[in-house]
Amino acid sequence: MDSDGSSLICTVILEWLNAQGAVLRKVTHRTASLRLIRDCQREMLIEVRAEKANVLTKLPLKGISVFNKFMTEGKASIKFKEQNCTLFLSNAPSSQLINFLKTIFIKLTGKEVKTVKDPLREKLFGNVQSGGTEDISPATSTEANRAKEKAMAVSRATVTTPSPSIIKKRKHFSDDGPKVPAAKKLYENPTSGELTEEQAQVLNAVLSGKNVFFTGSAGTGKSFLLRKIISALPPDGTMATASTGVAACHIGGITLHQFAGIGLGTGTKERCIQLASRPFSTSTWRKTKHLVIDEVSMVDGDFFDKIEEVARHVRRTERPFGGIQLILCGDFFQLPPVSKTNDKAKFCFQSDAWQKCVHFNFELRIVHRQKDEAFVKILNNIRIGRVTDDIVDILKETAKQKIESNGILATRLCSHVKEADEINEFQLNELKGENKVYTALDSDSSMTPMLDQQLPIPGKLILKVGAQVMLMKNINVNSGLVNGARGVVIDFKKDIPIIKLRSGTHYEAKMEKWTIKTSSGAVINRKQIPLKLAWAFSIHKSQGLTLDCVEMCLSRVFDAGQSYVALSRAQSLQSLRVLDFNSQQVWANTAVLEFYKKFRRNLQEMEMIPLGKKIKLEKSKR
Repeated sequence: MDSDGSSLICTVILEWLNAQGAVLRKVTHRTASLRLIRDCQREMLIEVRAEKANVLTKLPLKGISVFNKFMTEGKASIKFKEQNCTLFLSNAPSSQLINFLKTIFIKLTGKEVKTVKDPLREKLFGNVQSGGTEDISPATSTEANRAKEKAMAVSRATVTTPSPSIIKKRKHFSDDGPKVPAAKKLYENPTSGELTEEQAQVLNAVLSGKNVFFTGSAGTGKSFLLRKIISALPPDGTMATASTGVAACHIGGITLHQFAGIGLGTGTKERCIQLASRPFSTSTWRKTKHLVIDEVSMVDGDFFDKIEEVARHVRRTERPFGGIQLILCGDFFQLPPVSKTNDKAKFCFQSDAWQKCVHFNFELRIVHRQKDEAFVKILNNIRIGRVTDDIVDILKETAKQKIESNGILATRLCSHVKEADEINEFQLNELKGENKVYTALDSDSSMTPMLDQQLPIPGKLILKVGAQVMLMKNINVNSGLVNGARGVVIDFKKDIPIIKLRSGTHYEAKMEKWTIKTSSGAVINRKQIPLKLAWAFSIHKSQGLTLDCVEMCLSRVFDAGQSYVALSRAQSLQSLRVLDFNSQQVWANTAVLEFYKKFRRNLQEMEMIPLGKKIKLEKSKR
């Protein structure tokens, strides 16, 4: 689980400079533990203890500046002005680093400087011997709120406070002046939000080093949990991958094919090993300690077998998957793998490698996307291919529903990408008025094809007044500006599209930024208006979205799970319209049904015994 914010384990470099700025002394600890402590005078310090060497450094938290621009990548630095020393932190689990910096900020901002001696205070802490220390208590919600209020007060009261644009560039805070408001960036934790008990069990199993597969129906928070897991692991040895580019983008990773370095994986095992033995691929495989694979249900079983063999060969060990810890996530009842050859693809769980490598299974059962229990029950039945007469009647009734409001038409979900593209192009051409063309700004033009493939937004976006659009990024969750929200273009203000959302609120769609990593670790980004035409969408491209106004005709579905994916995108029965529903449009793969039958039997046979912050998982002796 996430730390309480008063400790951290990461790579540390300590650097002392002289008055002229030259390096006097430099110490590097590949692994060190940091603790926030107080001395006998109740002053705060950071204690740095090297894991392997018997080296201990204590630095007082006075006159410090914290630079936190790259904290979501596990990097930050703390400058101690009085000691002329800088602490460089790297390879820190990002969630723990954010909590650690947040605790420093809260404790420093919330502290009260006392100039008068307090006999009672001295008596209370008299048992701390001279030179002794004690751990700092975790930051409380009261302290956090007080720190935020103080930061806001400084922001309002100080005429020299930097403008938001300057703050965005600098992204650092100091405990000695009006720079404090910049520290509000610390509260923008990309994985903020509490874990449920079932999600926490999965995270604990991962942190205890287990090879884990977790599944769950649509809307159970699988991607949210995956981002939590990634942020709790050291970045340098963690590779976040997914079977598709869009899924990889959602977790800030790369595709599994990019990572593996064996092309499409259609060659023989010998050819795949040869490709992976190239210096760059070898380096990537050898430095990987934790491999995350999202949407594993769409990974071909033969491909999975090949990369398992590649891992053992390149890493020169016969341990399953070369000793790499696997964190796998997906729902086999959703879209199946697509074979790169003429043969029918097999599922990952049908591979030899799955039996050897996947030790612990979990299923998330609490649905967060849909709040209507009756609708959740319908979806759970459709997921396993069960369609009762009642379900048929309910879904047929939705065909009569008027779900449009505020000029927003329902998005039609199509079984084929080409069909969706044709509908959007036709409807756009039907609108009067001039085209507004928005071309993406890519940081590396040679990577544009990859960005087109992996990002949910297009390189070229054409809009008109009256265009039906969908928001493709979480901008402000509290205001309803969320990924999948529907709207219509009502105007252009200095070339900025003005969108009227289904809720009735207006939104100025300004450029947003998407970032992806390449297999080499390089970061490339695209800036684009966060919209996509939304008269129609393909079922495949809708995976992971929550839609608040959606229509579908399922007569052309061609794969098991397609109807389930389409129906489970809807937020509620009231925001859904199904045309010409037929029970024959819903079925589940028999191999998947058998897998889940055994899977649930194994879950029942497994005991989970909490042991402190981690859990021990054992097979029961029944």
